[in-house]
Amino acid sequence: MTKALIIIDTQDSFFETDYWQEIGFTEFKSNLLSMIDAFQTTAQPIVKVLHSREDAADSPFNPKTGLVKPMAFLPQEFTKVFYKSVHNAFTDTGLATWLQRQHIDTVVITGIRTEQCCETTARVAFDLGFKVEFVTDATLTFDMSCPTTGKQYTAAEIQARTNLVLANRFASIHAHSDY
Repeated sequence: MTKALIIIDTQDSFFETDYWQEIGFTEFKSNLLSMIDAFQTTAQPIVKVLHSREDAADSPFNPKTGLVKPMAFLPQEFTKVFYKSVHNAFTDTGLATWLQRQHIDTVVITGIRTEQCCETTARVAFDLGFKVEFVTDATLTFDMSCPTTGKQYTAAEIQARTNLVLANRFASIHAHSDY
């Protein structure tokens, strides 16, 4: 089994959103850095995926803002960098082709917005035939409220829901300490 660590949307853009929260950020950084170290030690590929939307003029995800760059705590070098404009890291990026050419059959999903870009990437990866390892404690999300019910959900509840819907269907669920 050949694995690649996929780091999704861990970029400065998030610091400028109205939903950014520091809750859980310190643990996320520590867990992700631990995984990066493990992958570097074993010379396994580390792929950075950045969300970039040129069509969203007032968005911190527009590359003209200068915010579409890896957060400062991340290493400067990655095996490969891809840019996406949709929620998953595969559509129109070339990621699947690159992984196949590298003979990678397993993607290890980490990054920002557990339930959004990370979960969507996991589902698409599975549908494309990759084995998927989802590392929940190396993903980050934010408290949210349901627009139809007004119910508040904590980031931990959202992550638990992601584990529920991915486990034994689209991905195996892991902790950063598994690597």
